[in-house]
Amino acid sequence: MMGYLGIGFAAGVVEKGVGLSLVQITALSLLVYAGSGQFIICGLIALQAPIPSIIVTVFLVNFRHLLMSLSVVPYFRSRGLLTTIGIGTLLTDESYGVLTTALQAGEKVSTAWCHGLNVAAYSVWLVANLLGGLLGQFIPNPERFGLDFALTAMFLGLWLFQVQLPLKKRPRQSFRILLAVVVTLLLCMRLFSGEVAVIAATLVGCLVGVLTEGGKS
Repeated sequence: MMGYLGIGFAAGVVEKGVGLSLVQITALSLLVYAGSGQFIICGLIALQAPIPSIIVTVFLVNFRHLLMSLSVVPYFRSRGLLTTIGIGTLLTDESYGVLTTALQAGEKVSTAWCHGLNVAAYSVWLVANLLGGLLGQFIPNPERFGLDFALTAMFLGLWLFQVQLPLKKRPRQSFRILLAVVVTLLLCMRLFSGEVAVIAATLVGCLVGVLTEGGKS
């Protein structure tokens, strides 16, 4: 939530800067609810890009959410369609990181726990966006306070929490997966956009994980 306050505030500042009203900022936060997607929307609005190109771009950027949702389906398969739709709808990179960290630690995760995690993050994101829209005019340079680094720091923290346990239990397999992801990401970024490279690296990492699962090393 602290990470959301920083990056959400920065998003609100940017959204206000491209001419969005508080009502529009609220709608964007509630309906899109994606940090990278909202920043991209603001950039494309500033460039006066056509609406279809904005929709396609945001779809590609957030396509990874399909992969994240699929990876946690087995844990909630028996919880009912509406419940799983509710969990998947508000699943973000950050809440996914918290969820998978809990699952890797062997904790019993209930649907109420997931809803609490998602709704709390959703609410904080909305409040942070609105605060950015309201107070952004008084902070012309958000980078001065490190707000531009909030998202990177949050992802780094979540990533470290996620890789600690696998590296201890299965060091060789984890190293192979990380190496495959990094190499694929670097190669694909030379040929494709960053969004496509991330999706490709994710799929390659999943494939390597499945192929090396039998070794358990």
